[in-house]
Amino acid sequence: MIKSMKQKFGGGKKESGKSRDDAAPPSSSNSSSKIGPSASGKVPSSARSGTVARDKPPIPALNEQTLASYYSDPLAAFRDVSPAEKQSLFAQKLHLCAFSFDFSNPTQYVREKEVKRQTLLELVDYANSGAGKFTEAVSEDIVFMLSNNLFRTLPPSRSRTIENYEAEEEEPSLDPAWPHLQFLLRFVVSNDTDAKVAKKYIDQQFVLKLLELFDSEDPRERDYLKTILHRIYGKFMVHRPFIRKAINNVFYRFIFETERHNGVAELLEILGSIINGFALPLKEEHKLFLQRALMPLHKPKCVGLYHQQLAYCITQFVEKDPKLADPVLRSMLKYWPVTNSQKEVLFLGELEEILELTQASEFQKVMTVLFKQLAKCLNSQHFQVAERSLFLWNNEQIVNLVAQHRHQLLPIVLPALEENTSSHWNPAVHGLTDNVRKMFQELDETLYDDCKRQYDEDVAKQRQLLDARDKQWLHLHQLAVTKDRRLADEKLPYYIVKESGV
Repeated sequence: MIKSMKQKFGGGKKESGKSRDDAAPPSSSNSSSKIGPSASGKVPSSARSGTVARDKPPIPALNEQTLASYYSDPLAAFRDVSPAEKQSLFAQKLHLCAFSFDFSNPTQYVREKEVKRQTLLELVDYANSGAGKFTEAVSEDIVFMLSNNLFRTLPPSRSRTIENYEAEEEEPSLDPAWPHLQFLLRFVVSNDTDAKVAKKYIDQQFVLKLLELFDSEDPRERDYLKTILHRIYGKFMVHRPFIRKAINNVFYRFIFETERHNGVAELLEILGSIINGFALPLKEEHKLFLQRALMPLHKPKCVGLYHQQLAYCITQFVEKDPKLADPVLRSMLKYWPVTNSQKEVLFLGELEEILELTQASEFQKVMTVLFKQLAKCLNSQHFQVAERSLFLWNNEQIVNLVAQHRHQLLPIVLPALEENTSSHWNPAVHGLTDNVRKMFQELDETLYDDCKRQYDEDVAKQRQLLDARDKQWLHLHQLAVTKDRRLADEKLPYYIVKESGV
């Protein structure tokens, strides 16, 4: 086995003066001119003669002929070669794993697929066995192998209704290419990997292609990608602004074009950690990111799939800069759902988290429009929306904010509470409404009585207006009947108005 390996890869000398493109990993199109398997798939005689070459073998051209040459004879195991020869064997195994196969056809390349699988497992074990594996000499080969396996066209997403989709309801689609990410993670986090050297191969184009993989339906792949991108962000400081901008662009396309992306939650998890590390005072660039990229993520119908991560990112911003509470709350009101009750419940939960971090000065700027929306939620016929909005008064911070501005807020909220008491269909909502009313009475009984009296007067005036309109309709109806007796038995519109209540 070792002899055949020596014949296959030995003797090839690396060109020391060869310059490489720093913008992207070398592709098969410009690597075929190096010493290695020729277009016919044969190893040159100079590479077959002599002893095992300890220099790294050249990157091969990926075609059918070289595939047959590489998979014709098995490579030796790492334990069967001397320590001096292991890095050369490491590069050879990387080259062997660079060939990709179509796993949708189980009858094609069966032996080659199994050889590659075993070799990949062996590479992972070798990388985990200790330090000194990811040297500068093999960085190019590692990125070459990973790029040829990972960066692929993802299959089309399965059709599903966004509004009714729940991630747990369907079995995830598992992609056979994802195990290569384990090796990429080891490469990125390894102490052997020098960021100054590796940035020649892990460049902006590499990052963009990595971001495209977040749309994979395989949750294992997305989870590894999340860890890898976060480690790249931490290790390669030169790429940080570009990574943030690239994630922005992914969000823009998702929000304003497709409303379909499988990896929004994972990208938001990364951003949550990044935002947590932002220095104070916040840069204007970061505030624009909040307003232009994060807040519009409330718009898509499928916000429930990533809302937890989104709410965490936004509360991180408000916690770092309390002055952002006003624009954040106004943006939430801008995207407040009208017909989607489940989204409304999510919004109310996020609203509570933000109000817990809101200072009184910022609360005062937005409280009027905010509580007008809350009053609508209190009267919602969907009991979960009404319940969730009433639960806000269980929060001590919110109660304190309301108490400070009760003279402005109670006249807004009281009509909604009174209407719930008199006409809401759900018993639980009745009980919670009574609790809130009692809280306001204990807080300021005089103010509550004044607001209640004003509400009763407004109701009486509204009834008078409706009665006057009823009488006018009746008068018009009588005039019409005198001209046409056939109208005598027709039902008048004002009866409908009366039946609907005030």
